[in-house]
Amino acid sequence: MKTSDNQIVEIFCDGACSGNPGPGGYGAILRYGGQKKELSGGTRETTNNRMEMTAAIEALRQLKRPCNVLITTDSQYLVKGMTEWIEGWQRKEWRNSKKEPVVNKDLWEQLLSLSKVHSVQWKWVKGHTGHVENERCDQLAREGIPV
Repeated sequence: MKTSDNQIVEIFCDGACSGNPGPGGYGAILRYGGQKKELSGGTRETTNNRMEMTAAIEALRQLKRPCNVLITTDSQYLVKGMTEWIEGWQRKEWRNSKKEPVVNKDLWEQLLSLSKVHSVQWKWVKGHTGHVENERCDQLAREGIPV
């Protein structure tokens, strides 16, 4: 997706799991100006949190150059992880407040790396409340679950 420096790329993302852990899928929408791109995929053995994170990762990977990005998700885990917890985890050598290894460290590191390329803001929305893009991402995530 090509962008100009001052406009924002909007990313909406969601994950879904059939069992947790179990088969899971992710869905994302990228929107910039009049352009829109939808992404969907999944894996046979995963967790809902991993799919939420994967949706954001796969969407950020679509950007071809540094962008201003607003990521909207219904995952508090994802938003709080990226805005509140990640700096502490890094300071504590990827240990949480219980001094245990951070779960999903591999994906947090990917998100951190991708986020450093862009100027990313994170926004939480309540899921399943009629938010059009969030509902579509949920549908894409469910379609991405392998059968």
